[in-house]
This record gives sequence, structure tokens and C-alpha cells, in this order.
Amino acid sequence: MDRRQLLRASLVTAAAWPLVRTLRPGLALAQGVDVNAILHDPDAPEAGNPKGDVTIVAFFDYNCPFCKKAEPELEAAVTKDGRIRLVYKDWPILSDASIYAAQMALAAKYQGRYQDVHGALMAIPGRKIAKDQMRQAIAGTGIDMAKLEADRDSHKQEIGSLLQRTMAQADAMGLQGTPVYLVGPLKVAQALDAKGFREAIAQARARQAGQ
Repeated sequence: MDRRQLLRASLVTAAAWPLVRTLRPGLALAQGVDVNAILHDPDAPEAGNPKGDVTIVAFFDYNCPFCKKAEPELEAAVTKDGRIRLVYKDWPILSDASIYAAQMALAAKYQGRYQDVHGALMAIPGRKIAKDQMRQAIAGTGIDMAKLEADRDSHKQEIGSLLQRTMAQADAMGLQGTPVYLVGPLKVAQALDAKGFREAIAQARARQAGQ
């Protein structure tokens, strides 16, 4: 069993969460995956312009140095453009600590602090970040840690189901690692700089316009 299979198993075993394999019917991006389910999961955190004409879906891991390198450029592109809807897909595939970080970030939604925790975790340099260092970074945001832990426990079913849906979507699309950005109709399986995001967004708009 490889590392990804072990992590998938740990996600299921941790709270006996079923792996979602069948997504809602609709426009298929690939066999077994539904575009609408990826773009509009009601539990997935979002940022940017909710009425944007281009949606970027970011699949990432908090222990992925390439995700961290691209993160400031992604956030800046979304802010500067003003017409981008950003969907965060916590996809913890690199370590057990990655799963912990994703659970904590998603639990922060219940305090309206997902982006604060997400940003703090993404700002930790390096790879193989330990849980204690992650926890310290999260606490540095000023979030109520006691409530965060309580929400992580009381909402483990919702959080686990979301992580399983993301894993199922990534598997169905054949994604191999992080980061991956779905930019409109484009799939970009690499970290991008500011120019790369601008070009991808422009190309996505052109494709959507039928050019």
C-alpha cells in the first residue's frame, strides 16, 4: 500500500467516513466526476467574487512547498482581477499532518476564519511540517483554539465527508499530486507565478467565449 492509499485509509478509519465514489449526475468532466459537484460543493470554502466569470478550483496540501510558493500569486491574481471566484479544495495527500491541517482549517469555517487559518498554514515554510508547528501557526491567527478543537470534533462527519468528496473528485480526474488548478475549462497541474495565472485566466475566458 503506497502513501496515498494509506492516507485515504486513515481518512476513512478516523471516523468511519464512507469514500464517495458516485457524484451528482450532470455535465461530466471525466468518467465518474461531475463538474457541478466540483464547482459548487456547498461545504467547500470560497473566496473572490461569488459572481465571477471564471472559477478557479485549487487542489492543495498544506505540506506541499509548490502550493505554498504559488499561494501568494494565486491570491493576488484573484484580488487584482476582481472577476474570479476561487474554490478551495483541501486535498491532504502528503502526510498525516496534512490531514490534521485540513481538518483544522475546515473547522475554522465555523468561526468564519477559514481563510485566516488557511493563510497561516500556507505561510509556514518548508515541507514535512509537524502538527505542533501547524497548531502554533493557527493559534497565531488569534482564533479561539478551544472552540476550534470542539468544532473539529463535533463536525468531524461533515469535514470528513468533504475531504472524501475531494479525494474522490481528484481520483476521478486522475490527479497525481499537488497543486492542481482548474481554471475555467483548463486543468493546470503545476505551480504558477503571477504571469502564469494571468495567462491561464485569459485563456480560460477566451475558451469560454468560444474563441
